[in-house]
Amino acid sequence: MSVGNAADNGDAVPFHDLHASTLPCACQAGYRVLMTRDTVNKICEGLPGAEWSEPFGPGHDIWKVGGKIFTAIGAETPGVSVKTPDVETAAMLIEVGVGAKAPYFHRSWVLLPFDAGKDELIHRIHRSYALIRASLTKKARATLAPFDVDS
Repeated sequence: MSVGNAADNGDAVPFHDLHASTLPCACQAGYRVLMTRDTVNKICEGLPGAEWSEPFGPGHDIWKVGGKIFTAIGAETPGVSVKTPDVETAAMLIEVGVGAKAPYFHRSWVLLPFDAGKDELIHRIHRSYALIRASLTKKARATLAPFDVDS
């Protein structure tokens, strides 16, 4: 049995159907370096005004900007939850196998597996941050250092 996008591989199993301990480093595009909670936390901590907390208990890494969540890693969830621009974008990412529905979040959020690949995770984390940052008041945004989502 392989892991990947079921549309590309008849016997593939979507990552969200697997327990964290069974997730391999390989996915449909070939072998990739497995990202870790620490790597995701380092990406988030480098964003202007990003703050870490554990409001849902130990082991839940929650990243906020302006008091609003932009990235979440659950204590047992095998990946990172991020905001997308809308429900349609989230549905498309889920349909093509990039992510799964993020548990406990609105339908515009997706759960990306740690083996999604570094570039994909960085891109999605930065996009999530930019979306949440843009939703802040003008006054709150003015207190943050500049951020270019495309850099």
